Amino acid sequence: MARSTGEPPAANVLYVTYDGLTDPLGRSQVLPYLIGLSARGYRITILSLEKPERFERDAAAIRQICEANGLAWEPLPYHRAPPLLSSMFDAAALKRAAIRLHRCSPFDMVHCRSYIPAMAGLELKRRFGIPFLFDMRGFWPDERVEGGSWSLTNPIYRRVYAYFKVLEAKLLSEAGHIISLTRAGKKQLLTRPQFRPSDTAITVIPCCVDVDHFPLIEKQAREAARSTLSISPDARVVAYLGSVGSWYLLQEMLDFFRVYQRSHGNAVLLFVTPDDPDSIDAKANRMGIGADRLIIRSASRDEVPQLMAAADFGLFFIKRCFSKIASSPTKMGEMLALGLPIITNAGVGDVAEIVTETGCGAAIEHFDEASYETAIATLETLPHSAEQLREIARSLFDIKLGLDGYEDIYRSLIPTTDRNISTSRGA
Repeated sequence: MARSTGEPPAANVLYVTYDGLTDPLGRSQVLPYLIGLSARGYRITILSLEKPERFERDAAAIRQICEANGLAWEPLPYHRAPPLLSSMFDAAALKRAAIRLHRCSPFDMVHCRSYIPAMAGLELKRRFGIPFLFDMRGFWPDERVEGGSWSLTNPIYRRVYAYFKVLEAKLLSEAGHIISLTRAGKKQLLTRPQFRPSDTAITVIPCCVDVDHFPLIEKQAREAARSTLSISPDARVVAYLGSVGSWYLLQEMLDFFRVYQRSHGNAVLLFVTPDDPDSIDAKANRMGIGADRLIIRSASRDEVPQLMAAADFGLFFIKRCFSKIASSPTKMGEMLALGLPIITNAGVGDVAEIVTETGCGAAIEHFDEASYETAIATLETLPHSAEQLREIARSLFDIKLGLDGYEDIYRSLIPTTDRNISTSRGA
């Protein structure tokens, strides 16, 4: 929509992300925020790295979404190989593109999602004095080590890790503001001797959910999902949602399901995942979980709520390690939005604290049969209805809350003189 002649220009924001908009995470965790911020009066340019196969398949659809919502999109190709060098090449490409875009249409602020994009933000801040928001998403160098990507027994990876820890300190000290996904992550940052900001320099914004995209599971939707998946109407369905990568404990989740089967012989374990089903099926088979008790399906974003409607509760176990104190599992908010209670584990972000404070499920301390049985018993006596679980999701993870948090930070960083920024919280 054209602006009137006398209307001041909107604040011009560059958003830099290593995750492509054509990635599932880009669709669910990047675009919804930016669409909302655009509706609140910010003129946003997105600089992203796109994987060639996904870009070829989905670029036209993403471009249409961006244009319909007033977002400018500048995609760059993501490089997979060679290891390390490809990441440095991508980082350099992001810097060059950010400088080029700034020279064409100067930005009022740069918002960077994670460490490699933040290198571009730091460059703009140092060269042009642009306010820089470090949306750190977690302790990325430590994730690379603890996830097995960087072995510190290798001298090359030791040097790479040391380089990024030095970079991390620079980003934390020079950013105009920092976003942590968890209260636990913020608490850890505030203990660092090389980084002592005021408490207000860090805002906690968890991975939020478009609650309206995950409707409360009604009886008719559950029946339809079970019919689609050939699940008996009276079966108990345990559901996992998302990728099964190095962080998610497949073995332990299968162990839990075997214990659950003792008291619920007709139980079914449902995986809604984009991952190869063969590896899940093979491990389940080795553990004696029959093919008739295991269902694995991939789904588009729109199909996820339809398939998850078959579930009685959600399950996810995550590896406990230092870097995971900064993690906020998106699937937690999605499951609660559907009205599903959850069983998970402590030691990951704020998960256990949220479960304890809200009574939305059970968070185990140990991966053993006694803990599983206790969690199952807790699940059977939860006081909340599905409607109440959905309200917990809305009160903690609704994307509107995330947008309010981002907007507060944008306002604190962007000079407001002669800027046209909406004051509406309803967008």
